[in-house]
Formats: sequence, C-alpha cells, structure tokens
Amino acid sequence: MKIEIYTKKYCFYCRRAKELLIKKSVLFEEIVIDDNVKLYEEMVNRCGRTTVPQVFFDNEHIGGSDDLYVLDDQGKLDVMLISAIHK
Repeated sequence: MKIEIYTKKYCFYCRRAKELLIKKSVLFEEIVIDDNVKLYEEMVNRCGRTTVPQVFFDNEHIGGSDDLYVLDDQGKLDVMLISAIHK
C-alpha cells in the first residue's frame, strides 16, 4: 500500500498523524508543502481540502489527522492496513 501524507513543517496535526502511522509501523511518503504552491495546489486538486495534513492510501483520500484517528478508534485503520498487506 502506498501511503502519502501532505504536511507542513510546524503543524501539530501533521505531527500527530505521522506519529499514529509510525506507531502502526507503516511506511509513508511525506509531501511537505511549505512555501510550495505547486504541491499545495496538487493536494487541493486531489482532495478538495485546503488544510493539512491530508492522507491518502493508494490514491484514496482518507482525510486529515482527526479522520485518521476516528478510523483508528473504530478499529477500521488496522483492518485497512492489514487488508492492504494481503492484496
């Protein structure tokens, strides 16, 4: 599974989302959009949101930090990660 996360360097929610992914022992590509209009526009075009972080699993928009934690609290995040391993 390819996991991408759009972030900014000094963003608390970005750090929180990355910490959860690290805790789950998954690799992810961090796309830092600080002062990069092209990457910012790419993120907005992909998901329609203007805030960071924005998380994608295999090009599917998962959402931001709160969305990621809701999936985890519901037990759905682990299911998504495990099912991706067995594809």
